Amino acid sequence: MSDKNKLSVQALQWQDDVLLVLDQRQLPGTIIYDHCKTAASVAEAIKLMRVRGAPAIGIAAGYGVVLSVKKHYVSSPGNWRILVKEDIELLSGSRPTAVNLFWALEQMQKKINEITGNPINEVEQLAIRIHQDDIASNKKMGRLGADILGDAKSVMTHCNAGALATGGYGTALGVIRSAVERGGLTVFAGETRPWLQGARLTAWELAQDGIAVILIADSAAAYLMASNQIDWIIVGADRIAKNGDVANKIGTYSLAVLAKQHGVKMMVVAPTSTIDWDISDGSQIAIEERSAIELLPECYLQSDSIVTAWNPVFDVTPAELISVIVTENGVAMNPVAGGVEKLKK
Repeated sequence: MSDKNKLSVQALQWQDDVLLVLDQRQLPGTIIYDHCKTAASVAEAIKLMRVRGAPAIGIAAGYGVVLSVKKHYVSSPGNWRILVKEDIELLSGSRPTAVNLFWALEQMQKKINEITGNPINEVEQLAIRIHQDDIASNKKMGRLGADILGDAKSVMTHCNAGALATGGYGTALGVIRSAVERGGLTVFAGETRPWLQGARLTAWELAQDGIAVILIADSAAAYLMASNQIDWIIVGADRIAKNGDVANKIGTYSLAVLAKQHGVKMMVVAPTSTIDWDISDGSQIAIEERSAIELLPECYLQSDSIVTAWNPVFDVTPAELISVIVTENGVAMNPVAGGVEKLKK
């Protein structure tokens, strides 16, 4: 990538047979890259949320397969396929909701099945292409989404659907980047509890590109809308059903309900690899629940404590609350009317 096109924020870097993973748990205070040299270390990085965001998870998993092939084809040429398949199963169990993970692993497995000779180069090139295609798709979605925003003056985003969550540039933040380039746009970001992806990641990422952002407490979103200060909510997605129902970071559904009440439009931006063509609606989406430890103060972690916590990390927004879904294959306006079938190619 030339210096002109170099991305200011990179969650993943493939260098010298090592996947460099920006540990997003330590942002914004510390910028450090983990060096993943095995499929198991990539799976751990995904599970522990060092890498997060559906597209980035899929890209990381693709590189995880490359590391597996390089290891097992050299050390166990007689049964490398079996050992790689085991690593693919390990990677598939790292996060349950992001469909891009399974899409990428399916692409890698298909390529492995087609290869008769040395698989290393072809598998590596596929992983690199998945990564590069994601960046190109993000930039296309950015342009399409900015076209729809038109002369909108202000937007709000939730969680982090930017370069940190993708191969680069971003989905929701890609639209915001494109819109900012065309003229003035006020950007609000919700803090996104409990992991504070909005406060720690989105605010930091936009600042790296010189884009001003106003951080608000999640609970201030309703008042922000009631004050007529935003025109659009723009978010990414971790899984989209055929009818247009969308699974995204917890809190997205409540924002969509509030947006409907206040006449604010709702845009979802995601590559078509996020669409799960095998499920008809959002009720079939598996919602990941993480440990209560992520929510509870230390004083409630004692064995005799009667305080527990419920910690779903995604929710499902019904299609009727979504104004438009933007993908690299085009847009689905008013998806409740026809789902996302028109985007399938």
